[in-house]
Amino acid sequence: MPDQIFPEPTVGVFIFNAAGEMLLLKSHKFPNKLVVPGGHVELGERLEEAAIREAKEETGLDIYGLKFVNFQEFVYDPAFWKKRHFIFFDYLCRTDSLDVKLNDEAEEHLWVGLDAALLLPLDEYTRTSVQKIIEGNLS
Repeated sequence: MPDQIFPEPTVGVFIFNAAGEMLLLKSHKFPNKLVVPGGHVELGERLEEAAIREAKEETGLDIYGLKFVNFQEFVYDPAFWKKRHFIFFDYLCRTDSLDVKLNDEAEEHLWVGLDAALLLPLDEYTRTSVQKIIEGNLS
């Protein structure tokens, strides 16, 4: 019997610094892939509130200027460390700080330009959103 009853709404946070570089994380939850901070939307929480909270919890960064990128369905993809059905809501945003303080959900971080990011081992969902950001196809 699965421990998940319904799909879980989650946010992905594409954080950009003043130099236009994006924050990527190495997380055990997506083995051998780079991802962006993010996580579950809590009951009573709006998507943008979840993005701000998750960014702060996972990176220690304060973010602003959220802009919706897209949503993606994640249905039992083996790329994740557990069998889960997520609905990703991705947001682009800015930060004025480079002082990243990771919690236990990520082991490493790096700042990288968008074009350079596409040359790295991004997970499929992060790659899709990066391509949309580069093309300017924001919803």
